[in-house]
Amino acid sequence: MDWQTRVTDILKIQYPIIQGGLAYLAYSELAAAVSNAGGLGQITAMSLPNPNQLREEIRKVKQMTNKPFGVNFAIGQQGRPFADYLEVAIEEEVPVISMTGGNPAPIFEQLKGTKTKTLVLVAARRQAMKAEELGADAVMVVGQEGGGHLGRDDIGTIVLIPQVVEAVSIPVIASGGIGDGRGLMAALSLGAEGIEMGTRFIATKDCVHANEKYKQRLVEGTETDTVVIKRSLGAPARAIANSWTEKILDIERNHGNYEHLKDLISGIANKRYIYEGKTTDGFAWAGQVMGLIKDIPTVEELFRRMIKEAEQIRAKWGK
Repeated sequence: MDWQTRVTDILKIQYPIIQGGLAYLAYSELAAAVSNAGGLGQITAMSLPNPNQLREEIRKVKQMTNKPFGVNFAIGQQGRPFADYLEVAIEEEVPVISMTGGNPAPIFEQLKGTKTKTLVLVAARRQAMKAEELGADAVMVVGQEGGGHLGRDDIGTIVLIPQVVEAVSIPVIASGGIGDGRGLMAALSLGAEGIEMGTRFIATKDCVHANEKYKQRLVEGTETDTVVIKRSLGAPARAIANSWTEKILDIERNHGNYEHLKDLISGIANKRYIYEGKTTDGFAWAGQVMGLIKDIPTVEELFRRMIKEAEQIRAKWGK
């Protein structure tokens, strides 16, 4: 099957599969594994303590793969300045920069004159149109099934993708609820030209920073084992349901503000779960796709399986 789309052409990758930014988890090992398997792996920039460490991670990826990879900028994260981090990515000639959260305009301004390809994660048609206006090469569109930060409108992937495809002329990459070859083919049939996956890549052997308890929870959980927190802050995000997220939701139900929530939703609380496996003393992001996760393969094994599934579907359609 020919997997060429505008996304594979723009990013110079074999398969139109992109690994999400994954705060505190998307580092060189995972990024290189995804790129080596034929997709686009990414490093998460703003989870690193300083720009020099980003440079180190970028150079590690270059040692592990000669394939294209990206650096993701969660530009809304803790209001931290990102210009110095972005300058490192430019100096290191990173092929792709992706942006999530916040206003991406300053990143486009800083990238002027470079050959860097740009991807913007959006959760609404109007955001996609704005990204195109700013000069994005493609938009990644996340439906409300996704893990981590989502849009405010609760629109599912299957409705949102065709809306955005009709609204923009640049390629659309589908995200949210996708974790296998069936999801890949569904996204393509909706008009997308690639997919982005986050949660599914956490439950792989190559996501070496994720604690095994976190991965096992993704395998054992179902699509009903997630909750959306932070709605009251205007930043809804999907996490694994546990006693910690129930505390967060209780404060939100009782009209608590950011000051009441800040310790519960901090990066420190996130890392206690995902790094240390303290599953009742912190929180972890996950999408509803955890209901489709049954094992913890290598990234290469996951790709082989997905492509085989997708090609079997294509053959069936051909009949």
